[in-house]
Amino acid sequence: MPLIVGYTAQLIFIEARCMSRPRLPANRRPAAPRRVAKAPPAQPRLLILNKPFDVLTQFNDEQGRATLKDFVEVPGVYPAGRLDRDSEGLLLLTNDGRLQARIADPKHKLPKTYWVQVEGEPSEAQLQQLREGVTLNDGPTLPAEARRLDEPKLWERNPPVRFRKSVPTAWLELVIREGRNRQVRRMTAAVGLPTLRLVRVAIGPWRLDGLQPGQWREVPALLP
Repeated sequence: MPLIVGYTAQLIFIEARCMSRPRLPANRRPAAPRRVAKAPPAQPRLLILNKPFDVLTQFNDEQGRATLKDFVEVPGVYPAGRLDRDSEGLLLLTNDGRLQARIADPKHKLPKTYWVQVEGEPSEAQLQQLREGVTLNDGPTLPAEARRLDEPKLWERNPPVRFRKSVPTAWLELVIREGRNRQVRRMTAAVGLPTLRLVRVAIGPWRLDGLQPGQWREVPALLP
């Protein structure tokens, strides 16, 4: 019995000490360790790639599908933003995290220019809808630049685009400053112009300028 009493008293004493210990004010508590910014690479690099149709915007795929690894053998670079598997055209790759963030983060609103083949004959009212912004299931888009475009001289797509012979097609140039998932396709569908082919030709000051699918070139790694 004395042993039990002594043990109980010890527990009470420890609990009382814990309860009486004052808590440090929030401004005196140890600060969480800060993340150390990654040092910029000794040699920043920026590549412009013309991503072919049916290629994933990543370097590995467990399912064996085509990836950037099949076209770019430069170590240490990674995509600055995305381009859907079923879209083509300009993709930027860099080894510089600051440059990647500057290009990819929508808050910087770099203009992205697309040539879009749509099903149907665009009316001025439909183009104006795109210019003013359309409402998608994730909210209204920012206003876009939209205009009719004569059929551009592009490479043949493999596989070819499937057309409906009874329905005309047309080309648009769209410039947006957001980066939502499949945004251009959803915008044209929202105004009654389904996208058949989508080619990105520019991001900010960077353009394809004659690159063929799968080709890339290096440009100065400078922040826009």
